[in-house]
Amino acid sequence: MFHYDILEPKLRWVSRKIRSTKVEAASPDPGRTTRPIRDNLPAMARTRSAAPAGPRLATPERRLAGFIGKFEPKTQALIRSLRRALRRRLPSANELVFDNYNFFVIGFSPTERPSDTVVSLAAASNGVGLSFYRGASLPDPHGILLGSGVQNRFIRLPSASVLAQPEVAALIEAAVARARVPFSPRGRGKLVIRSVSKKQRPRRRAGA
Repeated sequence: MFHYDILEPKLRWVSRKIRSTKVEAASPDPGRTTRPIRDNLPAMARTRSAAPAGPRLATPERRLAGFIGKFEPKTQALIRSLRRALRRRLPSANELVFDNYNFFVIGFSPTERPSDTVVSLAAASNGVGLSFYRGASLPDPHGILLGSGVQNRFIRLPSASVLAQPEVAALIEAAVARARVPFSPRGRGKLVIRSVSKKQRPRRRAGA
C-alpha cells in the first residue's frame, strides 16, 4: 500500500522531469538522442502499486458456507434446503447470521435489527428447528409449537417438507402478518453476519 506522504515528493520530481523533458524535445540537440518521456519516468510512476495482493476477503456467502460446513453432511443439506425455501417465501428479508456457542442461527428480518426477526433457522448437532421470535402470541390450533418461554416458540424440522405442511405454513403466515415492521413487497434482502463466537459447542454428534 502506498504512503502518500512519501509518494508526494516523488510526484513533484516526476512533474519537474516531465517539464524539462518537454523542453529538450522542443529544442533537440542534433548530437544527442533524447529518450522518450516514458523512459525518463521512475518505475513507481509508470506502474501500478507493486504491493502484493493480500488474501481475498471472504464474502458473507463464503463465511456462511464455512459455518454450515461444520455440520454433518446430512444436516448441511437440510440447512441449505430450508434456507432456500424460506428465501422463496420471504425474498425481501435480511438474513441475520449468528454462529454462536450453542446454535448456528439464520434469522429472517425485515430490517437489520435482530429484534425485528420474525422466524429463524436454528441448528445444533442434534438437529434443526424453526424458531418464531414472538411465537407465544401466535394462534396454534394444532398445538405444534414447542417451548414454554415468555416469547419464543419453535418446531423441529427433520426435513424441508415440514415447511409446506398447512399448519406450519399458517404459523409462518401469521408471524409475517404480525411482524412489527412489514416486509418489503419487492427487492431482495441482504446477508449479514451478525456475530461469531470463538468458542462453540461441537456442530457434529460424537463419532459422526
